[in-house]
Amino acid sequence: MASFLDDVSAPKGTLRMVCTSMMIVLVAITLLPIQWICTRFGLPPRRWVPMLFHRAVARIIDLRITIEGEPSKQRPILILANHVSWLDITALGTIMPLSFIAKSEIENWPLFGLMAKLQRSIFVDRNRRTRTMENSEAIAERLEEGDPIILFAEATTSDGNRILPFRSSLVGAARAAILSDSPTTQVHIQPVSVAYNRSDGLPTGRMGRARIGWYGDMEIAGHILSVLRGGALDVTIRFGEVMTDDGVANRKVLTRNAEQTVRLMLAEGLTGRKPRAEPT
Repeated sequence: MASFLDDVSAPKGTLRMVCTSMMIVLVAITLLPIQWICTRFGLPPRRWVPMLFHRAVARIIDLRITIEGEPSKQRPILILANHVSWLDITALGTIMPLSFIAKSEIENWPLFGLMAKLQRSIFVDRNRRTRTMENSEAIAERLEEGDPIILFAEATTSDGNRILPFRSSLVGAARAAILSDSPTTQVHIQPVSVAYNRSDGLPTGRMGRARIGWYGDMEIAGHILSVLRGGALDVTIRFGEVMTDDGVANRKVLTRNAEQTVRLMLAEGLTGRKPRAEPT
């Protein structure tokens, strides 16, 4: 029975994949040149065009986004989020103008590298300690411009069912740079959780979330086509309470507190129930 249903639904899924792909390409062809010009000449719309692109893509692929809590209006602000899939970028990118901290390899990826550059992402080399100061300065400069910066603090993607340990090195580098090289005396840090909780209107479950997640040795092209072939997805983005860092607090403790907050918010986003806090 399962194989029969798969055969029946396959043409529908393929048609959906083709149609959504064509629509996304059309949106990209329209907006990417505009964003390139705005970025090249430093025009104000460079902050808003990526958000329009992500909103269009979310609508095309039927990514339904629920926001709980409020994005902080305090600046400068660094957002620490869990990371499940490339879908996270579209989901978060619909909310407000922002920039992402991305690993340096992405800069040279075909198409995705260009899109990341036009998103005004900050590319960092996490494997070379000699680049730490350069990374810090780039992050600090963008924070000074006023846009929120999103750091996927796990430094990799998960299967959507759990939170991997947050890495404190980039958190420390960002705060150190902006606190030492500018009049700013504090950095605001906001934990954010991304939870994919429904697919085609039904609860995703552990296996369903693992299908949505892009992790391990999955090929990006195959994963994108799989998502485009599927149905609607529901994602809940939850904003936690802002922590203020004046440079005195231990960065490892600060990062661990943010990780624990995201862990609890993710559990609530997936189950709809508020979990008991783990003892510290």
